[in-house]
Amino acid sequence: MGLGYQALYRVWRPQQLKDVVGQEHITKTLQNALMQQKLSHAYLFSGPRGTGKTSAAKIIAKAINCEKAPVAEPCNECAACKGITTGSIVDVIEIDAASNNGVDEIRDIRDKVKFAPSEVRFKVYIIDEVHMLSTGAFNALLKTLEEPPGHVLFILATTEPHKIPLTIISRCQRFDFKRITNHAIVARMQHILSHDLVEADEDALFMIARAAEGGMRDALSLLDQAISFADDKLQLDDVLAVTGAVSQQALTDVVSSIEAGDTLAALGQLEKLLQDGKDPVRFVEDLIYYFRDLLLYKNAPSAEGLLERAKVDQFFKELSDKVESNWLYGAIESLNASQQEMKWSAHPKIFLELAILKLVNQQTKADVPTSISTDEVEQLKMKISTLEKKLENVQSGNVVTSPEENQAPRQRRVKKVPAQARTSTAKVKETLKEADKRHLQLVTSRWGDVMERTKVKSVPAHAWLSDCKPVASSATTVVLAFQNEMHRDMMDTKFRDVLEAILQETLNGQSSFATLLHSHWEQVKEDYVAEQKGSSKDEKSESDSLIDEAVKLVGEDLIEISDS
Repeated sequence: MGLGYQALYRVWRPQQLKDVVGQEHITKTLQNALMQQKLSHAYLFSGPRGTGKTSAAKIIAKAINCEKAPVAEPCNECAACKGITTGSIVDVIEIDAASNNGVDEIRDIRDKVKFAPSEVRFKVYIIDEVHMLSTGAFNALLKTLEEPPGHVLFILATTEPHKIPLTIISRCQRFDFKRITNHAIVARMQHILSHDLVEADEDALFMIARAAEGGMRDALSLLDQAISFADDKLQLDDVLAVTGAVSQQALTDVVSSIEAGDTLAALGQLEKLLQDGKDPVRFVEDLIYYFRDLLLYKNAPSAEGLLERAKVDQFFKELSDKVESNWLYGAIESLNASQQEMKWSAHPKIFLELAILKLVNQQTKADVPTSISTDEVEQLKMKISTLEKKLENVQSGNVVTSPEENQAPRQRRVKKVPAQARTSTAKVKETLKEADKRHLQLVTSRWGDVMERTKVKSVPAHAWLSDCKPVASSATTVVLAFQNEMHRDMMDTKFRDVLEAILQETLNGQSSFATLLHSHWEQVKEDYVAEQKGSSKDEKSESDSLIDEAVKLVGEDLIEISDS
């Protein structure tokens, strides 16, 4: 005995191309090709999950085999259409490449493809998730895909087209399915609910559409779940409970407390949400989208249709008027960094609380006005007057120096270079003299290939090398900065020959490398820049030096005043 109930996404699977929502650029092309009998021998449908790739493939299979063909849409009434819909026609073969990804399965297709169809006019092979095929399987498919018999049509579907060899893509006519808009998803759900006589709030449907992220199948699955959870009418609270999302009012309350600098209220509201079972990672994602919507609405109030999480109401308008754009930029960057940390943390709640505290502190600092007292202004005027007199003396040739200026200049303190890195310092500095940004960009763009080749040649070398990154490069030498001294030492001694051979194979002339610790690299870079500035500074005239000193003094006073 089978289950009496079918999921909504199965019941409402599109049976005609006009029912495939949000893909008009594809459905119109296919309808014209069907009417004009100009179908290609192979198609590649790519796009996110739940956007209608497999459904469109089955509709094409029905349309070309329909007893009323040529037609733009299958009739869904003849024996061929009904048989393909139920899956009883053996000439329409749907293959899951995730579980049939070997060479033997594709060879079986290659051997059977030459046989004529037994029940309908065309034999159709629908290969879903085709990117999961092995390299050998792709090679076995090449010749068949290029010149199949006239009675065969291949339709390949994938969510990751970048994993498919170009030799396969070039033999297919490609269609890229796009994410379905929230409004299109809501319209489809309203059509389904009106047919099933189920009432639902529009806000609840929009929340489902946002959670589905452009996939109709995900939206209908969530709708099915929410209807089962709801009592009579489907409301926003029912959807929030099912999806784990946060209501706009809760987000507005949290952001308002942050904007007001009320740490206690912000943390209290956050604690209540987490106690209600909200996921910290999901909450920070909703918060990022809310800040994004605030920023978008603040800069373009007419672009309401582009908002992802927020609906424009009175509270949202008032909040957008209060906050500054610069603070919103900083908040989004700060929350994004916290989100990355939360994904790998065993205690995401702590990182979320830290993120809220950081936002409150940023807003508090932004609200502190900068005030300059009258005495400070007078002192600054006196110093400027003194400096102007010195400049006049310089211009007239009467240079006057103070006793302090006659004293020997203070020696710049140089940090000691660690002993284990001294040997490579000279080589690094020599490399920096010839290094430029173009060479570094070239090395960085091919560093992934270097890592892959290292892994193939030596797994231990790959493990030691994963700790570093290229920080500078000349035409012949790459400078690698390591986080750990042991990793640096192993690559510099035991695996030097391995890496230099790989660099010579992969890069354009860079066949040698110098190593140092990342902290040491910052010091070497600073010293190198200082040396370069020092050599150019010696060439300045006495009057230029005095002018520089004057500008520096004024700048220091301005910084002190602004800090106060």
